[in-house]
Order: sequence, then structure tokens, then C-alpha cells
Amino acid sequence: MADCHSLFQSFHEEISIGKAKKDKMMNSKNGLRSRIRKYFKENHPEYEPKFYIQGSYKMKSGIRTKDDICDLDDGVYFFREPDVAATTLQGWVWDAVNGYTDATPEHRKKCIRNIFSRDYEIDNPVYYKVDGKEYQLAVKGNGWEGSDPKAMVDWINKKKDKEGRLIRNIKYLKGWCDNKRNKMPSGLAMSILATNAKDKIVLNDRDDITLKDILNEIKKALDTKFECIVPAVPNDDLFADYDKTRKENFRTALNDFLEDAEKAIKEDNQLKASKLWRKHLGDRFPEGEDKKEDSKLRSAAAIGAITSNPWGE
Repeated sequence: MADCHSLFQSFHEEISIGKAKKDKMMNSKNGLRSRIRKYFKENHPEYEPKFYIQGSYKMKSGIRTKDDICDLDDGVYFFREPDVAATTLQGWVWDAVNGYTDATPEHRKKCIRNIFSRDYEIDNPVYYKVDGKEYQLAVKGNGWEGSDPKAMVDWINKKKDKEGRLIRNIKYLKGWCDNKRNKMPSGLAMSILATNAKDKIVLNDRDDITLKDILNEIKKALDTKFECIVPAVPNDDLFADYDKTRKENFRTALNDFLEDAEKAIKEDNQLKASKLWRKHLGDRFPEGEDKKEDSKLRSAAAIGAITSNPWGE
């Protein structure tokens, strides 16, 4: 049983967002916030924007894609009932940030996207909230829909372990989807699937074994019912609009990954095992050494699963 845990640790470091890029993203985020505050103060003073970093950056599960791109979601919040359409309010945010970068901002369905070419993207979704009612997200052309991104972050934070296993495995799965592409599930979907799977397994000290077990639980869940319910408002199914082709694409990719993960765990030679992982995680996953594990180490690893619940729940 070739131990690839150290290779996964190296892969995790490779796909994680480095300090230099994080610092640049924070500077850009602050610059965009300043422009938005200034724009509304001068043009729509009755609207005072507040901000909240959300999504993968807040959950510390963000990755660099194989194109070296990453993203940050910075919600723009107004604590008043808007007297303009959702699309109009989004448009005002677009007006505020237009010109901050050389690339023209994108007015997407649920956010204003600021593109920092070949480096990173910052999304500004727009919300409003009034007392006694849930947060409302602006949706281009469709008005408002209930959405609570903070509740999603809180859900993940309550589930994650102090050793960081859940977050690392979410990042591995996101790295897999990025490598495969072809309309694979979103990072949010993989975060939900992995977190639900985590509750059903006995965690192992080795990330390769833990990932294999998580893949297996995801497969079992989707074989029972192909859905991914957001555990916070709007509690929608992220797979609801998947057509047959997209469903089968993901099922096939998942089955193939699980099959090779199981082979990799049983493989004695670390180099051969690493090549099975690289088929799915890409060439950023390192190659192992061309050596076999000692039989005593294999036996210890086989029974080395954590027997107590490390999640503190």
C-alpha cells in the first residue's frame, strides 16, 4: 500500500493561493470597495454600501486553477428596501467599478465580475436586507431571490476539523474539477458534497485514503439521488438544471476517479500510485518515488484509520 500522503501535501501547497497573490487580491478588493463607496456617496447617497467577503476565500478553500487564476467574492450589501430594480442596482455597482482595471467588468447574472487579466477575478454580488426578512440577492433580469452566503460559510466552519482534512479534500476535489473541466460541478457543489460525505466516514491520517473514502460516499449519495442541496437559503439544488449529458459526464468522471483511487491505495509502488492520481488531478500532482512500501508499513497503514471522531462534534 503505497503511502501518497506526502504527495498530496505537496499538491495542496501547489494549488493553494500564495501570499503574494492574496496580498494583491486584498489590495484590489479594498480599491474596489473605495470606488463603490465613493460612487454611491456622490450619486446615490441614500444607498450606503457595506461589504462581506464570502465564498471559498472566506472558507479558506480557494485554489489556483491550472491557468493560475483564482477568485474572491466580496458581497455588496444595502440595509434598506431598494426603490429600483435588482438589475439597476447591479448596474450602479458596475458603474462604480468600471475603469478600475483595463478589462471591462462583466455584468453577470448574479454578480459584477472584475477581471484582473491572467491573475485573478473579484466578484461583487449585490444584496439587500431589511429587519425581519432574509437576505435578498440581485439576479440580472429576474429580480431578487433569497440567499444567505454567511450561513453557508457558517455551515462549513461548523463541520471542518482542526487538522484541516475537510478543507484540504475540498481543494483536491476542486483541483480535480478544474483539471477535468467539461462542465464539471462548481466549487460550491463539491464543497457541499465533500462535507456531507465527511460525516459518513472514519477519517484517516492519510489524505489519499480520506479522499478515496470521500469519493466513495459521494458516489453512493448520487447513486441514491442525483442532487446537491445548498444547506442555507435558498436551499436550492445545484444539479437541478443538469441535462442528461452533463449528469453522465460527472458520473463517468467520478466513477473513473474512484476506480483509480482504489487502485492507487492498493498499489505497492509509489510512482505507479502517483500516476493513477495524476490521471485525474493533473500534472501539478507530483510523481512519487519508484519504490515499494515496506510490508510492515503497509500493514500499519491498512489499520491506521482514526477510530475516534476528530471533529469535536
